[in-house]
Amino acid sequence: QVQLVESGGGLVQAGGSLRLSCAASRRTFSSYFMAWFRQGPGKEREFVAATSWSGPITTYANFVKGRFTISRENAKNTVYLQMNSLKPEDTAVYYCAAGRNGASSYVSEYNYWGQGTQVTVSS
Repeated sequence: QVQLVESGGGLVQAGGSLRLSCAASRRTFSSYFMAWFRQGPGKEREFVAATSWSGPITTYANFVKGRFTISRENAKNTVYLQMNSLKPEDTAVYYCAAGRNGASSYVSEYNYWGQGTQVTVSS
């Protein structure tokens, strides 16, 4: 299995920034795609952003476009999510995911998941 470990979550005031990291325990195939999802209290898991290990493919949810940036550092098998201009509604557990089928926004398209990191945005 591919083990994914998220880090970087925490408490931040509205308008602040955080950078989340997702480290893979083994190098993923070039065919793998990496994504961030989030799940707020009482809500379903929702797509945030996705990227390919190679090539220019990036995809963002509309509600984070312009505020969040997904990036990768291939040599470290690490994917990042830079979150700026955070809002209270961004409060959620953020999950890293890996899948083979593309930079999909669907939960079912991802085979591997991290355990999540909590992001709390206060007003």
